[in-house]
Amino acid sequence: MPQIIFLPHADLCPDGIVVEAQAGETILNVALANGVELEHACEKSCACTTCHVIVKEGLDSLDPSEEDEDDMLDKAWGLCPQSRLSCQSIVKDEDLTIEIPKYTINLASEG
Repeated sequence: MPQIIFLPHADLCPDGIVVEAQAGETILNVALANGVELEHACEKSCACTTCHVIVKEGLDSLDPSEEDEDDMLDKAWGLCPQSRLSCQSIVKDEDLTIEIPKYTINLASEG
């Protein structure tokens, strides 16, 4: 079973966390199931960038992003070549190391 390492984030997981992930789940669902409250303003429909993450290790194990995701990512704060929307990134058999960006462009957060 693959593991996801969420690097420390001041608000969402200050000490970082290592969790078991089920292949076939999205990074976002794994995060939420383990108490890492990543924003997801569009309810996981690939219509915003609030669940933007940076895949520091294991990016090659993910399916390539599709055009809709790429279009949304162009609007993300802190975009880099390893950026993905966690709602669209499906865990395979390889471990992942995830960095959660410091900011989102969400104008209103329910948290």
